[in-house]
Amino acid sequence: MTTSNDRPHRYSDGQGFGDPYEGFDLGADGPVADVDPADDYVLADVVEESQVHPDGVDVSTLIDVGLEYLAIEQYEQAIDSFTRAAFYAPEESAAAAEAWVNKGIAHGELDEWDEAASSHREAMRIDADDALSAAAETNFAAALWESGESTAPLEHAEAAVERDPRLAEAWYNRGYLLNERGQYEEALRCLDAAASLGLRTAWVADERRRALEALGEYDRAAEIEERARSGLETRSLNRLREE
Repeated sequence: MTTSNDRPHRYSDGQGFGDPYEGFDLGADGPVADVDPADDYVLADVVEESQVHPDGVDVSTLIDVGLEYLAIEQYEQAIDSFTRAAFYAPEESAAAAEAWVNKGIAHGELDEWDEAASSHREAMRIDADDALSAAAETNFAAALWESGESTAPLEHAEAAVERDPRLAEAWYNRGYLLNERGQYEEALRCLDAAASLGLRTAWVADERRRALEALGEYDRAAEIEERARSGLETRSLNRLREE
């Protein structure tokens, strides 16, 4: 994936939130959890709106099915699952916000940036939980950037860090955007924070090296490159609520 400025940029996922909400029971027809995510036709049959009482839908399970679709890169099916979860979730609830954030992530994986931004904007409007709001803010920043915006993304990346200082992806996005502005010292601080919080990926290493080289710290930049080549920089991304 490349940005509008032709620099590599990974669309970031959120890290989730604690104290999960209580779901509902789907009913006697069988739980959505039993659906094989590879069967992309099953979800619509199991959760046919005309056949299901809203109070009987297990929204949490719908979200879990969507996450399974994300895991196997079936993004259109994931979008369908998260759309249904958002529809059935109690209005203004954490469940609804989580569905919208994950829907935005799935749209982003398809490079559907307008739809991704719209989903994250809806999650931000609900404002149900600091961790969820932070995930929405940072992914909204990424979607705006990919759409060609140059100013607003940094504002939202900063808001994400304020919302949840433990969200590594928010620190990465902020660092990336600061690198783009030539603010290398602050960018490096953010990228170091992302790495210290467990986000040790090749693309984080690239941005850290970029900042260090711009600051003339070539030895540190070379160390990061050597670690990356040695495989010491390992991927550490979590989708919402994924263990």
